Amino acid sequence: MSLVQGVQREAIFDSHCHWDHPKLQALQPQLWQNCQQQGVRDLLVPATVAKYWPQLIPLCQQNPYWHLALGLHPYFLSQHQADDLALLEQLIAQAQPIAIGEIGLDWHLPEDTWAQQEVLFLAQLKLAQDAKLPVILHVRKCHDRVIKLLRQADFDEGGFVHAYSGNGQQAQAYNSLGFKLGVGGSITYERASKTRRLFANLPLSYLVLETDAPDMPMSHQADRLNRPDDLPKVLSVLSELREEAAATIAQQTTANVRSVLRLS
Repeated sequence: MSLVQGVQREAIFDSHCHWDHPKLQALQPQLWQNCQQQGVRDLLVPATVAKYWPQLIPLCQQNPYWHLALGLHPYFLSQHQADDLALLEQLIAQAQPIAIGEIGLDWHLPEDTWAQQEVLFLAQLKLAQDAKLPVILHVRKCHDRVIKLLRQADFDEGGFVHAYSGNGQQAQAYNSLGFKLGVGGSITYERASKTRRLFANLPLSYLVLETDAPDMPMSHQADRLNRPDDLPKVLSVLSELREEAAATIAQQTTANVRSVLRLS
């Protein structure tokens, strides 16, 4: 049996897919049919900026397997408005997202934005804590700082570290705080030796699968859109790197996502 055939027998969960993106919506309904055929049964759909929430919320209400998250992404700091946090608090009660995200810190941005990023991040952490919801973290070049802030905030709802790029020690720290680490298309590139080696050796209980569709194309995919029905490629490569059965990885990573999101 091929790995793809094996994947079809096990439900896999894309823990990070921007399903509301126009490039993905333009491919409906065939794209969702392809996802189901490939075994991709659930999508966690993170938000980026408040102006897109009015389209994202009703989209996720159309299908119980499209799971809504709401948050203010640090990379789009200049697009956030003064009343966005108040609106987020209101929508947590009204729209009942399953997680808060995509939130976090991005030190790839100019240093003069870092303080403002932290204010926004901590405010959203508090909203998540009050609502007892996990968070979806975007972290670039600042894992130690994010871990420190999570500890200082006594945040205990857990979540996901999207597109994890830290080291083994940081991975253990996140795990101790209830976070799972996103494994995506980066491992399909042979040149990503550090990342591939890390995910080959971390406990499987730490990991979740993701695409970040339509962004972050996989190897040999630069001329094509990244899509959630490509998630079996991530699973296949991870199976090869870990020398574990694809079915085993599919079962455990899906269970990891569902555990964090409190899904039965």
